Amino acid sequence: MKIALWITVGFVVVVALVAGVGIWIFQKQIGKEDPEYIIQFLKENVDKGNVAATIHYNQEKWVQVNEDQLLPLASAVKTIIAIEYAEQAAVGKIDPNQEIPLNDLEIFYIPKTDGGAHQAWLKDVKIDQQMETVPLKEVTKGMIVYSSNANTEYLIHLLGLENINQTLEDLQLSSHEPIYPIVSALAIPQQIIQEEGSKKAALDKLKNMDMKEYRELTIATHKEWLQQPLNAQEKKQLIKDLNMDFQKVWSDRLPRATTAEYVSIMEKLNTKSHFSENVYTYLDPVMEGLMENPNNQEWLAHAGQKGGSTAFVLTMAMYATDQEGNQTELAFFANDLSTMEQIKLSKNMNAFQLKFLTDEDFRKKVKKVWSQ
Repeated sequence: MKIALWITVGFVVVVALVAGVGIWIFQKQIGKEDPEYIIQFLKENVDKGNVAATIHYNQEKWVQVNEDQLLPLASAVKTIIAIEYAEQAAVGKIDPNQEIPLNDLEIFYIPKTDGGAHQAWLKDVKIDQQMETVPLKEVTKGMIVYSSNANTEYLIHLLGLENINQTLEDLQLSSHEPIYPIVSALAIPQQIIQEEGSKKAALDKLKNMDMKEYRELTIATHKEWLQQPLNAQEKKQLIKDLNMDFQKVWSDRLPRATTAEYVSIMEKLNTKSHFSENVYTYLDPVMEGLMENPNNQEWLAHAGQKGGSTAFVLTMAMYATDQEGNQTELAFFANDLSTMEQIKLSKNMNAFQLKFLTDEDFRKKVKKVWSQ
């Protein structure tokens, strides 16, 4: 029984390893899968405010760690866009079978900034190299399953940013920050460098920029790209300007929310009772790719998840109902991670989820740790 973990790195984390002994030390530090590591990490970092977790089991509050702390969502925010897609499809506002030109997605594809997610999706979805279009439902699924940032930004354009942010209000997510075009945000450092004349001055200006102005710049850039897409050379220069300092600012400014809010979303997806039946008809195929695995079908009635990461962030929001009717909702957000912490959390999150879902003794242990 294996739950596939979907986490896409917002940027490629380059880890320089010395051959021989250096590699052995690195592998030893990572170690084998250890679900206990998630508990250990939470305990060690709970007072720093950079990690939060909420777990509900059969409508009971099991874990509440910094659950009202605002933290960057990374790709977990794409859940909101998937919900808006399903709601528009349910009322006939969009057609999930509409063919979308791949060139329209290419506008928002910036190479080397999504951990290979978009290219992996294209490899899977393209039946042959001559394909020029894909159905809208596959674009949306590529956003969730593969975490394609290009697909995400295209869907922001198609569905409408105002509609997507209205969904936050409809779901009563009062702490959730507004969603904005996160790919277009990658171009902001380059724009400011050109204005200020140096990376140092640009970094200072960007750090001091308020979020309202920042969001407005991303929206303006998004609209500019629709009219005049970047060419390959311009995209290459954009990437060149994105040093780790700028990546950190981009990561910190991603939309934030709380684990309490995302567990509330997971409950709505898990119970199948909040939205109309028609909405779930379009939403479940997008969110519940886990159920395509025959092994998962043996013990799960349904399950879905959306994780995300940057070089500094790791997030996971998931829900599951097993064949015996036991319901689990989980959200875990962490920020300001070291490279090793990021790698170890990514490696062990799936094992933690699986053990929590299947091992009663482990569930009790998790609950006991946070009830003391």
